[in-house]
Amino acid sequence: MVERLLAGGHNVVVYDLSRDARRAAVAKGASDAASLDDLVRALTPPRAVWVMVPAGKPTEETIRALASRLAGNDVIVDGGNSHYKDDPRRAGELQPRGIHYLDAGTSGGVWGPKHGYCLMIGGERPIFERLAPAFSALAPPDGYAHVGGHGAGHYVKMIHNGIEYGLMQAYAEGFELLHASEFQLDLTAIAHLWNQGSVVRSWLLELAELALRADPRLDGIKGYVEDSGEGRWTVEDALEKNVPAPTIALSLFRRFRSRQGDPFADRMLAALRQAFGGHPVRKSGPGGP
Repeated sequence: MVERLLAGGHNVVVYDLSRDARRAAVAKGASDAASLDDLVRALTPPRAVWVMVPAGKPTEETIRALASRLAGNDVIVDGGNSHYKDDPRRAGELQPRGIHYLDAGTSGGVWGPKHGYCLMIGGERPIFERLAPAFSALAPPDGYAHVGGHGAGHYVKMIHNGIEYGLMQAYAEGFELLHASEFQLDLTAIAHLWNQGSVVRSWLLELAELALRADPRLDGIKGYVEDSGEGRWTVEDALEKNVPAPTIALSLFRRFRSRQGDPFADRMLAALRQAFGGHPVRKSGPGGP
């Protein structure tokens, strides 16, 4: 993100707990700040500070620390994956100080430097418009928008990530079937083929093709899938609103399943089949599979 801002002609001052991270940014043309105090002093009012740290306590502590140092008409942008319900509260806490707040859902991952970051931004529209030149530098063409009031940016990003969970699971299941077929299919070639005008073409499918090209059987990858939290929040939101979202919910539960080796539930299923039907079971431990 620093690279894209610098390439867009912006002056960037960076602060990070990691000195190596700061040095890397300075090597690209940014100015270094050894502390938040130095960061605030180095920026020209009205300041704009982009916070990009893990959601939860790190973000809360950083925003509170900045609030005690910034002045009226300065802006804090939270570009991390915060829960959208935290944003109106933060904006309310900053308002008496005259400090503005934007929540920026940010998508693009490690490909962002090359392709740009899709930015879903919530908060006061005049403040959004003030920072539009920075958003334009970060995003691809038409890749940023004001989506609503405080919390709307992170809410839209949360739903975005929930959809992402479902899409990824659909691709995973489809390629599992192709992998198990009797036709000895070239999955890399099929991924490439589907990206040429098919209905299911997408950037995720392009990434699937790259992964298969590097390791056609994915033997070098363990099937253990974490979740960042946004999928859980999306399911919780569906429950609160009584909106059916079975695909997203099941994709989240499938990630939980990926982390279990020989889960108790499956052992219970085997035990029940043996109990009511006399079906054989496979023994675990020495001599077992």
